[in-house]
Amino acid sequence: MRNNSRFAQVRSFDIDRVAAAAGSDPDVLRMENLDTDVPPPPAAVEATVQALTTGQGNSWLPFSGLPVLREAIAADLRLRTGLDFDPVRQIVVTSGGTSAVMPVLLATTEPGERVVLTDPTYAGLFQRVRLAGAQPSLVPLRVRDGLWRLDRDSLLRVSDAAALLLMSPSMPSGVVLDQEDWAAVAQVCERTGAYLIYDAAMERIVFDGHPRINPCRVDGLAERTIVIGSMSKEYRMIGWRIGWVAGPPDIMARVIVAVTYNTTVSSGFAQLGAAAALAGPSGVEEAVAEYQLRHHTVIRELDGLPVVRAAGGWSCLVDAEALGLAAPELSARLLARGRIAATPMTAWGEAVAGRYVRLVYSNEPVKRLTELRDRFTAALA
Repeated sequence: MRNNSRFAQVRSFDIDRVAAAAGSDPDVLRMENLDTDVPPPPAAVEATVQALTTGQGNSWLPFSGLPVLREAIAADLRLRTGLDFDPVRQIVVTSGGTSAVMPVLLATTEPGERVVLTDPTYAGLFQRVRLAGAQPSLVPLRVRDGLWRLDRDSLLRVSDAAALLLMSPSMPSGVVLDQEDWAAVAQVCERTGAYLIYDAAMERIVFDGHPRINPCRVDGLAERTIVIGSMSKEYRMIGWRIGWVAGPPDIMARVIVAVTYNTTVSSGFAQLGAAAALAGPSGVEEAVAEYQLRHHTVIRELDGLPVVRAAGGWSCLVDAEALGLAAPELSARLLARGRIAATPMTAWGEAVAGRYVRLVYSNEPVKRLTELRDRFTAALA
């Protein structure tokens, strides 16, 4: 059997492994996954049911997405970016936000070229860079004043890259990039000629007044930025599997081809539900308030332990090595002794990520999260 170098360093998420070990025990705090119990917009459910009932959307065409959804995406992007994206030439609908990553990487990189990511970063981004045949180049996040911060000095030392692949807020850390961070990104893109691939899936899930900056509004980035969006996180529509890509027309011509030959088309029923959600009301503000309350509950319960606050998103990280344990060992103890399912970050970066375990608070209510201190104490005993 021939070896394939693309798979040589690709590692498992480990989410599925932890989930399988947790089984269906109702006593386990399910903090390993990225589901949510916060409901999706009612309009999305109604429109999807109507589409299923009438058969509207039961078609292969158009391959790049239904016009009503692409127009709704363009309107949403106008508010976020200040730019007018042509729904036909500059937007393509994908089967979820993460499924958009591979076509974009194929359109922007050649085998062996460098793609800059943070350490830690979402494993679905990191490992896809390897599958695309590109070379991940990691810039560390550092903990300062109890929060994650981008190591701008390390970023500014990047001398060669085809693309920078970034989130804000970013999984799994919850780091939010500020104006100076994005200015440094623009400087690196200008010097290297790289594209910015911006995963905007959590853009509005920001806590405590931290800055919410779309990079398309930063000098020097609008013409270089490819935006990946999704209905999964802000709109809580995980099962709909609807995302999109928007960017400059020249690169989008290639992205649209790559998306078409990768998945052909996303569910038309789900697309109509997504269009209804984008038309509003979305419930995003109420969902963010709930996630912020859950995050603050986790931080309060783990006060005195090496947990790093998130500025946004659905999860935060605990430093296993600061507790004298390897991340997989802490994950195993949390489940066996504390009845907490939590994923080690061994596939979510390298030197930085590998020492942490992630706690996802999107699918557990505050009442259950108040059990964290006692459960952690049992796990560490």
